[in-house]
Amino acid sequence: MTQSNVKISCHNVSKTFIQKGTQRVPVLKDVSLEVMDQELLVVLGPGQCGKTTLLRIIAGLETPSSGKVVLDGQEITGPGPDRGLVFQSYMLFPWKTVKDNVLLGLELAGVPADKREEIAAHNLNMVGLKGFENYYPHQLSGGMKQRVGIARAFATNPKVMLMDEPFGQLDAQTRHFMEQETERIWMADKRTLIFITNNIDEAIFLGDRIVTMEGKLPGHVKDTYVVDLPRPRDPMDVEFLRLRQTITDAQALTL
Repeated sequence: MTQSNVKISCHNVSKTFIQKGTQRVPVLKDVSLEVMDQELLVVLGPGQCGKTTLLRIIAGLETPSSGKVVLDGQEITGPGPDRGLVFQSYMLFPWKTVKDNVLLGLELAGVPADKREEIAAHNLNMVGLKGFENYYPHQLSGGMKQRVGIARAFATNPKVMLMDEPFGQLDAQTRHFMEQETERIWMADKRTLIFITNNIDEAIFLGDRIVTMEGKLPGHVKDTYVVDLPRPRDPMDVEFLRLRQTITDAQALTL
């Protein structure tokens, strides 16, 4: 890794929330990490460890209490089109069709109408939803709804994709299918992706690197693992299972 291919840098990021006027809740403390250009970085940790807050700070939806996040040499001070976000919940407009949900961000960005149609068609095809353009969210399965969210995030061509436990609401079979789809899309697209999860298997299946966070507040980085396994990955592979056990044992010590 060289400084020239660092895409995002978090420098001693801390975050404290104020509740009920005076109660201070420290959520993050001195989080420092780097994300490389075109890297798929997974941030892994149990619930209530601050990982979603970290992602929201990178997205510009939260402001750090101290420290800073830098993207391509510029400090992040708010949301921007250079970052696409896929949420835990589906966040689709129920009165809009699949295509119109994807078109919305392009309309807000001022993309010309003829170009919007072309971009939406490309991204819906990329996520396997060609033929479903005129369906409404209530007509879709959970996995299909999340694919609409992924297509919408990719459509505006952000430099960085941010995915916040996007498959947590799905059943196990659909979840694994969506993990495979995420890997397929990332392999074809190769843009920087930060993926938040509490699932160790998901982290190993997807990540180039895994950053683990302590299982208590305030959250901070505990360990980093390089996942040097060929893709596509087999969860039953001996090296996959060995890394899974290593991370499981290390995480158990923080709970």
